[in-house]
Parts: sequence; structure tokens; C-alpha cells
Amino acid sequence: MSIIQKTFTDHIPGWVNRLSKIEDNWDSCRSTLEGHSGWVYDVAFSPDGQLVASASDDKTVRLWDVATGSCRSTLEGHSSPVHDVAFSPDGQLVASASGDKTVRLWDAATGSCRSTLEGHSSPVYDVAFSPDGQLVASASGDKTVRLWDTATGSCRSTLKGHSSLVHDVAFSPDGQLVASGSYNNTLRL
Repeated sequence: MSIIQKTFTDHIPGWVNRLSKIEDNWDSCRSTLEGHSGWVYDVAFSPDGQLVASASDDKTVRLWDVATGSCRSTLEGHSSPVHDVAFSPDGQLVASASGDKTVRLWDAATGSCRSTLEGHSSPVYDVAFSPDGQLVASASGDKTVRLWDTATGSCRSTLKGHSSLVHDVAFSPDGQLVASGSYNNTLRL
């Protein structure tokens, strides 16, 4: 309670309602974005907060307008469910990780596929951009993390050492470290 409320609480006439009335069934949901025909596995906001990307079991990524709730574009090309999505730091690219063993880089403005990153031998479960946007890391069921050059689509390095599938990957804020989490109960830096 604020100082003003404490000071004047006893001076408020009884006919003035002091507490806001909220319906018991009040729903704080702003909008429901519908259009996928399968489970949604992951969502990500664009850096400017104007778009939301969604990854689905229906093998697509959708880009949604936050203000209107409308689907701006459906990104098609994966041949298996899409497990994860991420926006580049500048918001120009969307990376998608799929069960088809690939990562795709999409142009966020046009929805076109810029490149398909191939090299994993098992499904890809997670993707993350480096803070400078020059690399994308991918975590795969083949027990590796790959670092890809976003400009060329080439694999810069393959990080090995996990004894089970790698399910999550993240860059440190300075971009110097990559963390990976595996089903073997370990985290590697």
C-alpha cells in the first residue's frame, strides 16, 4: 500500500469502491495465434518484439505479427518436425532446427530460405545465434554441436564429447563460449 493510500484510507466514503473488481474468469491472454496443424515445440520473439516465430510438428515455421496476431508468413521446406527457432540479434534471420537433420536460415522479411545447413547425422533439436550474429550453433541427436557461418552456410567446427544426444545449446553473452546440454546428464562448455 502506498503512503497516499495509508494516509487517506480512513477518509474514503463507503460508497467509493477501493478495490478493483476483476472477474473470476478474467483471461489475460492478448491473442491466440492459430494456424499450425501440429504441436508447437518452440517460440521466439524477434529482437524488436514485433514478430513471434513458432516451430511446429507440421514441419513449418510461422512468423506472426504481434500487434495483429496474424500470420505474416509460413516457412516451408523442412521434411520433418521443426523443434526449435531463433532470431538473429539483428532480427534479419530466423534459424530453424529440424528432425530432418538440417538447420535452415530464413530471411525474416521475405520468408525465403537463405540456406540449408547440412552435416548432422541425426535430428537437430536446438539452435542459437552468437551475439554478433555471425555464427549459429546447432545441437543434435548425433551427440555433437556444430558451429555454422551464417554468411556462407559452411560448418566452421564440430564440437564432440557428449556420450548422448545434445538437446540444448547457448552462447555466452560475449560469444566466447558455447554451452551444450545433453541427455547424459552433463553440460559442456
